[in-house]
This record gives sequence, structure tokens and C-alpha cells, in this order.
Amino acid sequence: LPACRDSRLFIKDLHFDEVAVRIYLPKVPSASKRRGVIFFHGGCGMFGSIRSYERICRYIARKSDSVVVSVGYGLSPEFKYPTQTLDCLTATVHFLKTAEKYGVDPDRIIACGDSAGGTFAAAVCQELVNRRDIPKIRAQVLIYPFLQALDFNLPSHQKNAFVGFLSQEHVVRFLLKYLNKDCSLKEAVLAGSHVPESMNLKYRKWINPDLIPEIFKVGYKPPFPTSFLPQVHEETKELFGTRLSPLLAEDAVVCRLPETCIITCQHDVLRDDGLLYKKRLEDNNVKVTWYHIDEGFH
Repeated sequence: LPACRDSRLFIKDLHFDEVAVRIYLPKVPSASKRRGVIFFHGGCGMFGSIRSYERICRYIARKSDSVVVSVGYGLSPEFKYPTQTLDCLTATVHFLKTAEKYGVDPDRIIACGDSAGGTFAAAVCQELVNRRDIPKIRAQVLIYPFLQALDFNLPSHQKNAFVGFLSQEHVVRFLLKYLNKDCSLKEAVLAGSHVPESMNLKYRKWINPDLIPEIFKVGYKPPFPTSFLPQVHEETKELFGTRLSPLLAEDAVVCRLPETCIITCQHDVLRDDGLLYKKRLEDNNVKVTWYHIDEGFH
């Protein structure tokens, strides 16, 4: 569908190195180069589109007087994982290299996304920390992001297990479908049987209910230990890559990430992913702005 008309914005459909994007440019001339926002929509890597996020991108462009680039990455299952992250990375690099063509200051570009789009934003920023041939991402904005597939029994998973739209069960089912895996693995993954004990021990310093503030743990009950199932682990190894679980990145990467804004919602299974990433970033001396919506839903 074509872009909507907007009295305050020029809106164009383009391709950044073969990745479809829609760019929103304020019509009012600016005395200096504008800020840039590259936006990755949510939808578990399988749903959503540039068109379905039209209103939010127009709103961001108008309210912040920024040039917004909305990325139409390829959706699973037609485009296999990790096409989604790679498309987002390709579009971001292109925008950083060509920002001035669109009146944007290349040193003032942020990466932003909601839900799975937040996963892509986090992963893109991690993959760019060692690039010296392009400008640095100025900041990342992660809106209720999915950040880890190690533990699906954190306090927010338990508390919001049956909340509408994105339940605990939905998260794992969508994740398996996104990776084109057999959904019969869902119960084993929910129970944590996909994670070997050595991996649990290694990552407990980062993914652990003890790291969640007490105010968010009311009613939490530690889950019963479960048996490790090697065949499930073999089938789901992609879950532990940092493109899908950015929380598992090493400190050497996390300490070099840009200033971050994290938005979490109280009634959201993914709330604790955001809280744990906030702590990791702060522990690595990355400046974090955290905004929590008490009555918010995913």
C-alpha cells in the first residue's frame, strides 16, 4: 500500500541496499542537520509491516522533528532467520553512511524498536560496536523488548502468564514458529529443559530472578528443577545466539553500547528482560534512561 499523505512530512518508499524502507522527512526547513531515527517494527519477526507502523513513525517524525526510517525487513517463514536481523543491520549501515543525503547528522542517529523490533535494535547495536568505518549509533531505544530465550519462568513470566495478547505460552510458540521449529518443543522450552546446567551456571550472573527488584517479585515462586533434554537443546540452539538473546552478549560488547532508553510495562511477560538488560548496561557503565508504565500492557 502507498504511504499516506501528511501535510508536515515528505514520505517516500525507498530501498537501502535492497531492503525496503519508508522514510519520513519533516517539510519545514531546518537550520542545522536533523536527528535520525531508524525504526524496527515488532511482530515476532513474522507479523507487522511498514504500513502497520505508519502512524507511530509519522508521530515520531513530527514530534521530535527527526528524519525517521522505517525498515521493512523480510518476514519469517518466507525469509528464514536471521534474515530479519541482517536486513535491519544492512538498512542501518546504509543510513549511517548516507545520512547527510537526507539532511541528517550521522552522529545523531538512534536505533529504535518495539518487542521483536527491540530485539533487532539491541542486536544491531551490538553488531556495530567494533565498526570503525561508519559513524557510531548515538543511542538505542528499546520498547518492551524480547532479550533472552534462556529462562521463561522469571517473575514477569509467572505473573503475566495468562495476560491477553502475549501470554507466556504465546512467547515460546511464536519463537519456535519464527525459527521454523516444531511447536511440540514448546512445553520443554517453557520448563527450561533446553538449557544445559553448564549454561545455566554461566549465565546466572545475568539472568536470575535475584537480580529483579523485590517490588516486581510479589507472589513469585521459584520453579521446580527440570531435567535437561539434550535433543531439545540440539533442536533449539539458535535460541542462545546474541541475535536472538542479546542479554547473553559478553561484557566486552555490552560496555561499548550506546546510551540506552528502555521502556517496560507492568503487565508484560517481557518486563523482566528489560529490567535485566537495564542492570547489565548500568553494571557496564552505560547510561540508561528507564521508563516503566505501571498499568501498561505489551
